[in-house]
Amino acid sequence: MRFSPRLSRYRGLFPDSERKIGDEAPDLAKVTAYDVAHIPTYAGLLMAEAEGVDWRHVARVTLNIDPERAPKRARRAWISHLARARWLATNGLWELQSDSLQ
Repeated sequence: MRFSPRLSRYRGLFPDSERKIGDEAPDLAKVTAYDVAHIPTYAGLLMAEAEGVDWRHVARVTLNIDPERAPKRARRAWISHLARARWLATNGLWELQSDSLQ
């Protein structure tokens, strides 16, 4: 299992009320308010993937879900949010950029 001490710096970055993670990320072809609120979470997921960090460590640190207590929920949330992070990085960024330019 590979850990990343760099991921720990994201813990506590936002108040708990702003870091509530859904069991699954949105699956829409547009950027949602949930996506905007969780951009730092998505960034952490992409960085962890690039570093080869074990998904359980990412679920615990970045998603605030204990994979030992809720393994199915943690895995589902990790898969869903990582897929959404990839989508935003390749497609959704254009929508965010155009919104910020208006």
